[in-house]
Amino acid sequence: MVNSPCLLIDIFIIMEKVLLAIQVIISILLTLLILIQSKDEGFTASGGGGFHITRRGPEKIIFIVTIVLGVLFLVNALMFVFVK
Repeated sequence: MVNSPCLLIDIFIIMEKVLLAIQVIISILLTLLILIQSKDEGFTASGGGGFHITRRGPEKIIFIVTIVLGVLFLVNALMFVFVK
C-alpha cells in the first residue's frame, strides 16, 4: 500500500461519478413519474375543493414510487455533497 493517498483520491473520484450518474437516472425517472401523475388539473382543481382522492391500483404504486424516488434523490444529493 505505497500509494494509499492516491488510491483514496481515486476512490472518491469514482464515487463522485457514480453518485452523479445515479442522480441523473433518479431525476429522469422522477420527472417521468411526475408527468405521468399530472392530469389536466391546474391550480383551480386543487384549491378549496374539499374532496379527497383515493389512489388505487397502478396509480397508488406510481405515487409511492414517486415518494421513494424523491427521498432517494435527496439522500443521493446529500451524499454527493459530502463526497465532493
